[in-house]
Amino acid sequence: MVQHQNEIEFPFKRYQIQPVWRADRPQKGRFREFYQCDADVVGSNSLWQEVELVQLYDSVFSQLGLNGVTVKINNRKILSGIAEVIGASDKLIDFTVALDKLDKIGEDGVKKEMLEKGISESAIEKVQPLFNFTGTISEKITKLADLLASSEEGMKGVEELLFICDNLNEIGLQTANLDLDVTLARGLNYYTGAIFEVSSPKGVAMGSIGGGGRYDDLTGIFGLKNMSGVGISFGLDRIALVIEELGLFPETVTATSKALFLNFGLEEAKYAMKAITKLRQAGIKVEMYPDTAKIGKQFQHADKRGIPFAVLVGEEEMKNNQFGIKNLATGEQEKVSFDVLLNKLVDNK
Repeated sequence: MVQHQNEIEFPFKRYQIQPVWRADRPQKGRFREFYQCDADVVGSNSLWQEVELVQLYDSVFSQLGLNGVTVKINNRKILSGIAEVIGASDKLIDFTVALDKLDKIGEDGVKKEMLEKGISESAIEKVQPLFNFTGTISEKITKLADLLASSEEGMKGVEELLFICDNLNEIGLQTANLDLDVTLARGLNYYTGAIFEVSSPKGVAMGSIGGGGRYDDLTGIFGLKNMSGVGISFGLDRIALVIEELGLFPETVTATSKALFLNFGLEEAKYAMKAITKLRQAGIKVEMYPDTAKIGKQFQHADKRGIPFAVLVGEEEMKNNQFGIKNLATGEQEKVSFDVLLNKLVDNK
């Protein structure tokens, strides 16, 4: 953004898919090299961008057949507000890192870690509601508003959450679930507002398959001040693993041709190729058997490929400007003009 700031019209939407690396101990769903798709909007403070990015998650995962993913949302201002309310602003990172482990080590484990990090027992008591943070999103936001009433920054986070969640609830999502997770704390060194993380549908043991958030002034590091952005990512390798585990990949990702033109010889092949070219220009996937092999072998090839029609061109068809078309499922065969052939294949497109 900084490098091309004079060429870009802001707000600027962009995406990229690229390999990324991290120094980590490889295990299931955790690789040292993996592919990631990023989608960002830079140059706008509007919370409608957050709404659209959640919609993007919903749209992509719905189209992949991954129904029931959970898009978890939190806000950095809420975490800062909680730390402020309990008098532990200087220990925000320690507090959030411990809280983030709630589902792994439980309430007692989190409290023990917080005490070890120098957070007082009285401070921990003040956040007791967070350890049993259940209910609908609106109920959770109400609880947060009560907890953060004395924190200006915390209440700003509540307002932002309310805007995003209320509008998504009103607009509706296709198959994704939206949930407020107050323990969510990603990239606290650069996220400043909304924080997102996507978990797989229930029953699939996998880490997050997406995540992101709002980052104010990240471009300021490189000299472009006051440029807010928000972005999300998709973990392509993990998504592929989840799709594989749920058996959602098709048996083949190659759509078969609608018709195979049989090859009877050089002149017949030339005649066929002219028709094939027109059909392809019309968006219909057809092909010709490349060799003048035995007709039985060519029919067998079409059968094994699951191609529904065979087109036969001999001397008589060429003379009458026609094509023989055979339905390989029913065995029905007829001679037709090119226009009729086109219509038949369009109907079965």
